[in-house]
Amino acid sequence: MAGGKIRKEKGGGAGKSNHFQGGIPFHKSKGQHILKNPLLVDSIIQKSGIKPTDIILEIGPGTGNLTKKLLEAGKSVIAVELDPRMVLELQRRFQGTPFSTRLKVIQGDVLKCDLPYFDICVANIPYQISSPLTFKLLSHRPLFRCAVIMFQREFAMRLVAQPGDTLYCRLSVNTQLLARVNHLLKVGRNNFRPPPKVDSSVVRIEPRKPLPPVNFKEWDGLVRICFNRKNKTLGSLFRQKTVLSLLKKNYETLQALQLTPDGLSDDKEMAECLSALGNTLGDMSVDTDESKDDVDDMEMDDGDAKSSDFKDKVLGVLKSGGYEEKRSSKLAQADFMHLLSLFNKAGIHFS
Repeated sequence: MAGGKIRKEKGGGAGKSNHFQGGIPFHKSKGQHILKNPLLVDSIIQKSGIKPTDIILEIGPGTGNLTKKLLEAGKSVIAVELDPRMVLELQRRFQGTPFSTRLKVIQGDVLKCDLPYFDICVANIPYQISSPLTFKLLSHRPLFRCAVIMFQREFAMRLVAQPGDTLYCRLSVNTQLLARVNHLLKVGRNNFRPPPKVDSSVVRIEPRKPLPPVNFKEWDGLVRICFNRKNKTLGSLFRQKTVLSLLKKNYETLQALQLTPDGLSDDKEMAECLSALGNTLGDMSVDTDESKDDVDDMEMDDGDAKSSDFKDKVLGVLKSGGYEEKRSSKLAQADFMHLLSLFNKAGIHFS
């Protein structure tokens, strides 16, 4: 724990939820939940596989409980902290110690910062930035070796979910396209000060090297449609008026210009796509499913001959691969890759 005495906040009374360490009040609304269990910190360090030569990125270091162990294990630590009070506490904690020259503190919003080079990321993050941070890290170049991150448990289980799991969703598919994801630890809420309302989990994210040979805009365009109603058959999804209208517009535009989307995404395009993806998925990436009946469920009117022909073309692609009666909730990465290739070969594109 950082120096100083625990004190009461002025004006504090019944109903106040601020907790203190080193005289600093923590704010749940800012996602400030400090790890207080030293055995848990040691376990995270051990499972991270830190090398003595590693440059470590830590996000939201708070008062430095995890930071100290990271400095002991690696070459140096780059800590990104938004709260200026925590920045001062970190600097005060390590000032005059052998660690001071190996700790670099960046004050700012990690989602807006240009991150420097790092080998590994180890962090207990504010849960409200889980999705955008995950995809910001996966867009970082050069690729890091791995990230070991504390997430809200349900978000973590979505990251690692497999086809057929209840929590399998667009977040699962997109993350696992770009990285190997493993669940390491379940962490109870009482390991934090102040305790959050939910349990947490530590997850290991290891970027795939090389990345899969896919145009990510195309990929996410397909996956977005498929997981709009993940328990409906693909035949039903691709009969929807809005879906067919979008695909038909793309098809006619590309035909008129005699263009096709580039085969692969470069680093800049990938970063832009992943940034947008992280923001659209939100902090919990809850997929809308069959709980809503809206205009998206309206099927294309076959009165227009051109529309009818295009609908037949789309459904023909699904039938050719045996996907018409299958559901997104049961499809694996290889299935989505195959389906995308079938659509693209037929001149049907999603971006």
